Amino acid sequence: MSENKFETLNDLYEYILPALRTKKREMVGQKFSFISEDDIWNYLCNNIWIDKNNLTIADIVNDILNTDSLEIYKGRYKNE
Repeated sequence: MSENKFETLNDLYEYILPALRTKKREMVGQKFSFISEDDIWNYLCNNIWIDKNNLTIADIVNDILNTDSLEIYKGRYKNE
């Protein structure tokens, strides 16, 4: 099986965007309005993946789909 290599962080973001969209739909359904894919991405980058290396696509997608929505929401709005 080939290993995915991404030249930029934006390439990775675009690749996993379907998972981010899925999490966004879930969160909007849970009444966490005004959340964006960027909010979810930024929360995970700054809080979950900050000290991790060599994450697989499976790890990244798992974190996106299984991180608590309330934690993402609170992380998004804590600095406002």
